[in-house]
Amino acid sequence: MATGSSQNYSNHVRRDPAFHFFVLPVLTITLVGAIAHAVRRPGIHSVWWAILVAAIIVLAFKCRLYALKVQDRLIRLEERLRLATVLPDPLRARIGELTLSQLIGLRFASDVELANLVSRALNEGLSGKQIKQAVQLWRPDEFRV
Repeated sequence: MATGSSQNYSNHVRRDPAFHFFVLPVLTITLVGAIAHAVRRPGIHSVWWAILVAAIIVLAFKCRLYALKVQDRLIRLEERLRLATVLPDPLRARIGELTLSQLIGLRFASDVELANLVSRALNEGLSGKQIKQAVQLWRPDEFRV
């Protein structure tokens, strides 16, 4: 997500234009058309076409979700490694208590504020969203899927 301005909480959400603004609309319009055709001209071919289009939509979402799941696993690994090198010993022993959502939120925090945010996340049960909102020195993530 290379933009002219720096990344922050209000602009960090990633949209994939090819997926969100081309593939999904085209498949949605095709599904609506296939269902309308199957209703107007019922038959094995028109019904099968609607089922096929629905299957392609499910496939598109599953492919996207698989990529996001791999990304989450990489974030978890990267952040655990980062926390193990940056945090003081008392907090380092508690890295395993952080949830995936908290780790995902912490990836945007600079090293300077990381210990304080980890402590708050563990003691106050902050969600990933709350952690991102609390970040003062944003560390951009430009390599997301």
